[in-house]
Amino acid sequence: MSVDAIELAEALNRSCHCIAIDHAKLERALETGPLSAGVYATIHRDRPHLFSAAPVFLAPQHLEQMQAVIRAIEDVVRTDGFRAWAAALAPEISRVDHGPRGVFLGYDFHLADAGPQLIEINTNAGGALLNATLARAQEACCREVEAQFRTAQIDAVEERFVAMFREEWRRQRGGAPLATVAIVDDAPAEQFLYPEFILFQQLFERAGLRARIVDAVALAHHDGALWADRVRIDLVYNRLTDFHFSAASHAALRAAYEHGDVVVTPNPQAYTRYADKRHLIALSDPGRLRAWGVGEDVIALLAASVPPTFAVEPERRDEFWRDRKRYFFKPADGYAGRAAYRGDKLTRTAWEGTAARPYVAQRVVPPSERTIRIDNREVPLKLDIRNYVYDAEVQLVAARLYQGQTTNFRTGGGGFAPVFTANDPQLLPVDALV
Repeated sequence: MSVDAIELAEALNRSCHCIAIDHAKLERALETGPLSAGVYATIHRDRPHLFSAAPVFLAPQHLEQMQAVIRAIEDVVRTDGFRAWAAALAPEISRVDHGPRGVFLGYDFHLADAGPQLIEINTNAGGALLNATLARAQEACCREVEAQFRTAQIDAVEERFVAMFREEWRRQRGGAPLATVAIVDDAPAEQFLYPEFILFQQLFERAGLRARIVDAVALAHHDGALWADRVRIDLVYNRLTDFHFSAASHAALRAAYEHGDVVVTPNPQAYTRYADKRHLIALSDPGRLRAWGVGEDVIALLAASVPPTFAVEPERRDEFWRDRKRYFFKPADGYAGRAAYRGDKLTRTAWEGTAARPYVAQRVVPPSERTIRIDNREVPLKLDIRNYVYDAEVQLVAARLYQGQTTNFRTGGGGFAPVFTANDPQLLPVDALV
């Protein structure tokens, strides 16, 4: 029995256990250089649910639709109406634009009967380099499966990542030489994705750049430059979740960014352009898009791909509480699912707490599932699809498997998962694979 690609992907996500992550290959991939020594052991010991043991199957047309949605959003972002909308939502620092576009935008989708549904957009989306490594560390127990499936978008991905950072530098500094990169976060060694910081340090140094992992509080701004331990920093790969550099501990980075004394990517301007959750209100509102002069083809695509989203305004709070089971509630400046609530799990106490900051209510789109095998038991896990994007182009596609309301990296068998698509689904007999 042959089926189309969407039916095939659904069937394999339900039942196929023919492909698994080869953890020996993954360990070798993570331990290829002196700077990454101990990374796999650290992940295995302290982050046991960072990587799933199973890949996710995705139809090629779903990949194409997600790319089309991403390009459609770029059309909206370029309109004067959207720019005015975004500027009205953001603090003054977000108006500083030195040219960089922002590395590693994360476009997150759920898969529904109507196709991929955009759940949110994030700046500084973590996991890209970890997923590039993971995608090469899979094992097919069946040669026919291995021959017919491919991982999505992994060829020469590390080179594309380095080229992306060099392009960010060029956008602000032109032909000047790039020498030193700092990977910056608060207490970086304590961050859950710290192993990825080490991998990026290694990647930059292989590319001939000096690279440092720096705590934001250790930065200093003087003499027209940003410094870390007396080393001048040319470019900051920003992993902070203080998206507008408002904390006192980020004052040096803020001042250097405002004065153009360092290249920062992603930066407050990129966050304002893409990641404020209130943008989902506009993207799912055909009337507003039409008023901004957006084309009807783009409006139709976004209407079919962005769940209706609304501002939780004081005068509508009673209405949203009454209809809460229909919505997922997210803080406008939220990230990583923090302070986000699925309406059917929302308590009155948590609901009252949402009044203290701007929230949006997004129509619930239940995630699809991937069934995995744990201790000879089949366990269904929720999944979402993340597109890592630069300048409207998808560089890498990965999945995240989890249980609970949001992605949490605490689920047995869950975590980042590589994405497989069928090369020619019409040639694959489903009964033989599942």
